[in-house]
Amino acid sequence: MPQFTLYENSNPTSRKTYPYFVDVQNDILDDLNTRLVIPLTSAAQLPGTRISTLCPTIAWDDELLVLLTHQMTNVPISALKAPVGSIESMRDSIVAAIDFLVTGI
Repeated sequence: MPQFTLYENSNPTSRKTYPYFVDVQNDILDDLNTRLVIPLTSAAQLPGTRISTLCPTIAWDDELLVLLTHQMTNVPISALKAPVGSIESMRDSIVAAIDFLVTGI
């Protein structure tokens, strides 16, 4: 499962709030049965100011999405059924957001 692949959220309960997940786990750990992901939400659902270093935004499928790095979680591989593309071009911003969450830098 390639790192920085964007997946549709297939869970009907949370799909409206978190329509996508981005897989941030390094491919060297593909043997694990879970993947570390960051949920994304529509920028329209987050009015007001947010910390852009922690929560970078991306344009995807004509929608502005926000990575909710502070809500990073693991999901079973079976939950990642619908890859929609790669956001590897956002790699530096995503890694910076994770660094900011963990180190504050």
